Parts: sequence; C-alpha cells; structure tokens
Amino acid sequence: MGAELSHHSEKHLVHRINWLRAAVLGANDGIVSTASLITGVAAAGSDRHSILLSGIAGLVAGAMSMAAGEYVSVSSQSDAEAADTAKEAFELERNPEAERRELAAIYRGRGLSPDLALQVADQLSAHDALGAHLRDELGIHEATAARPVQAALASAASFAAGALPPVLLVLVMPLSTIAVSVVLLSLFLLATLGALGARTGGAEMGRAAWRVTLWGALAMGITAAVGALVGTQL
Repeated sequence: MGAELSHHSEKHLVHRINWLRAAVLGANDGIVSTASLITGVAAAGSDRHSILLSGIAGLVAGAMSMAAGEYVSVSSQSDAEAADTAKEAFELERNPEAERRELAAIYRGRGLSPDLALQVADQLSAHDALGAHLRDELGIHEATAARPVQAALASAASFAAGALPPVLLVLVMPLSTIAVSVVLLSLFLLATLGALGARTGGAEMGRAAWRVTLWGALAMGITAAVGALVGTQL
C-alpha cells in the first residue's frame, strides 16, 4: 500500500491557471484584433502594402500593450499578496495564540472536531505556520501565486503567435481575396484555440470554441463594415 501511494501522483489543472489564462487571452486577442484591423483596412480598398503595414503595426503594438497591461495587472495582485503575507507574518509574531485559534476555527468550519482541529492547527503551524495561514485563511498558494513577468511574457508571445498567421496571409493571397481569406483563417484558428484552451483547462470544448468564434466573427464583421464605409467616403 505504501509503495502504491509513493508512486501515485495526480496532475491538477489549477497549476496551469496563470500561464493558461495569459496565453489564451493573448492568442485570442492577437487573432481577433489583427484580423479585424487587416479586414477593415482591406475593406476600405487599400493596397497590399498598406494592409501589410497595418497588420505588422497591430502585431507589434498589440504584443507590447498586452505585455504591459498584463504586467501591471498581475503586479497589483502580487503587491496585494505580498502585503497580506507581511501582515500575516506580523500577526503570527505578535499574537501566535490568537492565530492558532483562528486556524483551528477554520478547520472546525470544514468539519473537524474541536480537538482534532487544534491538533491539525498545531501540527501544521509547527511545520510552516505562515504557509498554513496563507493557504487556509487567505487562499494564497504557490500554485496560484501571481507572477507578473511570466504573465507578461506569455501574453506578448501568445499575442504575436495569434497575430502572425493573418499577417502572413496578406503576403500570399491575391489582393481581392485578402479580407475573406483572413476572416476564414481567423475563425478556424479561434475555434481551434477555444477548443484547445478548454481541453487544457478541463472545460467543455464545443461551447468554448463556439463562444470565441462568435465574438471573433462579430468583431471582424463590424470592423469590415466600418472600413468599407470609411473607404467609400474618402
């Protein structure tokens, strides 16, 4: 029995939350925003050079914007976690008995008897008191801790990866079919990305694929309509 337990390991999806969220968001945004930009410029009757330039500019600007935004956002979360950690460490040093009772109360609320709750609190505190309070009182855990640099890099790289296929398509497709080709390719990529993201995260693939494809089609359609309207007025 001991040997079986020692070789038993489980892979939980929560460990993927940070990078998965940033990567899926970045790639999805890269596809939608860049394809919409290219479609709008193409619908306005622009030449290939202008369409390609707009796509490249959208790729670079979008990747940098995603990285900066993700870094600032996750840094705020990281700062809050650091402040809570410092506060909890101070409370443990100032009044360890009150913190012990507080931890035991948490375990009682989860169904343990009062005596067992105190035993668990004491044993966990002897091993890592601060870690026990951060995990069970505040919900801060290593697996879900904020990592600003990792999130920023994942967002920038995934945005660029999502934006690149529509840009490359501008180079190879006839000018008259660029808009339609970019839309079809982008919808396919969005559906694939939605399904893969759902599978990686353990969610239903069909619903995720349909949701992201619908909103992507709506964004590209509106942008194309605006581009065509502006193109006829200029």
